[in-house]
Amino acid sequence: QVQLVESGGGLVQPGGSLRLSCAASGDISGLHTMTWYRQAPGKEREMVAAITLGGNTWYDDSVKGRFTISRDNIKSSVTLQMNGLKTEDTAVYYCNALKMPYSYWGQGTQVTVSS
Repeated sequence: QVQLVESGGGLVQPGGSLRLSCAASGDISGLHTMTWYRQAPGKEREMVAAITLGGNTWYDDSVKGRFTISRDNIKSSVTLQMNGLKTEDTAVYYCNALKMPYSYWGQGTQVTVSS
């Protein structure tokens, strides 16, 4: 199986930046799209950004222009650079990796944006 471990979360002021990382290990052969999700308290989990093996990216409208997703295929890791953070970005952020026919989840890392 695949194990995903997120890191980089924390407390930041509005307008600040954080860089989240997700490291994949285990049987990482066949990994394809990797995606960042987030879930705020009382809210459903939502997709934030995704990146394919070839480097194509997708962003939710709420983070376009502020967040950047990237990956290192050799290290099998994905990062999410978050700039211009807003209070509404507060959530637990989860890394997801697609390996057909399955997908795998990390444990999540808390991001809190507050003044």
